[in-house]
Amino acid sequence: MGIVEGKKILVTGVTMDNSIGFAVARVAQEQGAQVVVSNFGRALGITRRIVKRLPTEPQVIELDVTDQSHLDGLADTLRGIDGFEDGIDGAFHSIAYGNPETILGDKFLGGPWEDVSQAIQVSAYSLMSLAVAAKPLMGAGGSVVGMTFDASVAWPAYDWMGVAKAGLESCARYLARDLGPDGIRVNLVAAGPLKTLAAKAIPGMEAIAGVWADRAPLGWDNTDNDPTARAVVALLSDFFPATTGEIVHVDGGYHAMGI
Repeated sequence: MGIVEGKKILVTGVTMDNSIGFAVARVAQEQGAQVVVSNFGRALGITRRIVKRLPTEPQVIELDVTDQSHLDGLADTLRGIDGFEDGIDGAFHSIAYGNPETILGDKFLGGPWEDVSQAIQVSAYSLMSLAVAAKPLMGAGGSVVGMTFDASVAWPAYDWMGVAKAGLESCARYLARDLGPDGIRVNLVAAGPLKTLAAKAIPGMEAIAGVWADRAPLGWDNTDNDPTARAVVALLSDFFPATTGEIVHVDGGYHAMGI
């Protein structure tokens, strides 16, 4: 029996089979959950093809977290799926975007507000948007889990996306405060650098990953999403019933090391 046996989980951010969302969907299925996957726009067709590689092909829905009509209709959409009539037990947020031409790659000074505001909306504010849209579907014991890249320090080239991640981390704490009375937990996983489609858009990420592997006491394989996915699924399970507002580091221990 898996740790999320019988649970219904919404997984966002599945684009390619090397995405963290794909790994989370796979591990969740292996651990007994029924999964629904979301994406939007042109990526939706790619997602529908990619999910065929999961142990069980899940339903794919369109969800743009910046489109209020999509958010307003999320509850009805999910309740219309076989097995999800009574709602969901968890939601995984793996959504971020920043224009690499203007807010990444040592462009912090002078980053245009139009692009900065978009990065903050998509990468931080959307956690609240998703949690509020999912709230009517969840009861006590529900869990929202998101992804971050340690925003307690400044990283080379990460620039305004680092600021957006800091906003995401703060957003998770406030959501933990406001959803806690309903028995809904909100936590984040801070993973080390992973070789995903999103990471390819970040200048210098390969160099950061090389240093990470040298300094992390457990080592670090930036091609292995499994440890991160396992942590996410554990937080979506009932194994952390009194943990909320937390950031769990899955980074080989890098965050705890000095020089």
